[in-house]
Amino acid sequence: MQENQEISDKLREAATLLEAQGANPFRVEAYRKAADTIDHLTRPVRETFDAEGVAGLDALPHIGKGIAAAIAEILITGRWNQLERLRGTLEPKQLFQSVPGIGPQFARRTHEALHVDTLEALEAAAHDGRLESVPGVGARRAAAWRASLANMLQRVRPRDRMPSAAPASQPSVANLLEVDREYRRKAEARSLPTIAPKRFNPDGKAWLPVLHTQRDNWHFTALYSNTATAHKLKRTHDWVIVYFYDEHHVEGQHTVVTETRGPLAGRRVVRGRETACGDYYAQEGTRNSVQA
Repeated sequence: MQENQEISDKLREAATLLEAQGANPFRVEAYRKAADTIDHLTRPVRETFDAEGVAGLDALPHIGKGIAAAIAEILITGRWNQLERLRGTLEPKQLFQSVPGIGPQFARRTHEALHVDTLEALEAAAHDGRLESVPGVGARRAAAWRASLANMLQRVRPRDRMPSAAPASQPSVANLLEVDREYRRKAEARSLPTIAPKRFNPDGKAWLPVLHTQRDNWHFTALYSNTATAHKLKRTHDWVIVYFYDEHHVEGQHTVVTETRGPLAGRRVVRGRETACGDYYAQEGTRNSVQA
């Protein structure tokens, strides 16, 4: 069963890369156990998926919701974004062009404007209004893309997951900002493993630091933004993409930047959660005053 072997190979490669990059051992082991499960199946995993959907994959030993969705992504698209990210070979613009109505220019504009690199994160942006802010998109085109994404993702998304396909809850801005601080501190100290991104890296140098860390029940992966806009604006060492995973390995993402305007100017903020960041800094100021 060649396809089963290809999927288990991808799961093991992800585990190996995560281990080399210092990820949580339990997360590493989860992918290896899932690969063992696929290896020992007595029928093609595609048959299970075609007959029972993601729920059928989730029911397999050592799989779980997030890994089931990853396997579904591989079966439907032939790609696995998370693995490509770990390799440093992720090309979001190509992925976005798989959505009906999104051509090369819109794929580029959307990726650069929103800092998202998965179809599920793109769907979240279509639901919360961010997609309409992309030049040339607007409400009508965003609605059409939203419908197309829903059709594409309905076979990947477990039934109990939110339309955004991110975990039902999200880490606090305190956790996200702590991860951002840890990443930038360790990246500056050159104490993190690095990967060689495929984009904007003609010499193939391993320059992009990657952090895997944990806060509360959340697993995090943090990397500098490697987009054309980040390079153009010289923000590659300011914009930090933080991916977060719950206990089921279901993924979400946020971008942390230095705010340039308004009352939070000069502060690190989580894009899309500026109000919560304002509350966080206000509480931090209160705590510091009390301690003083």
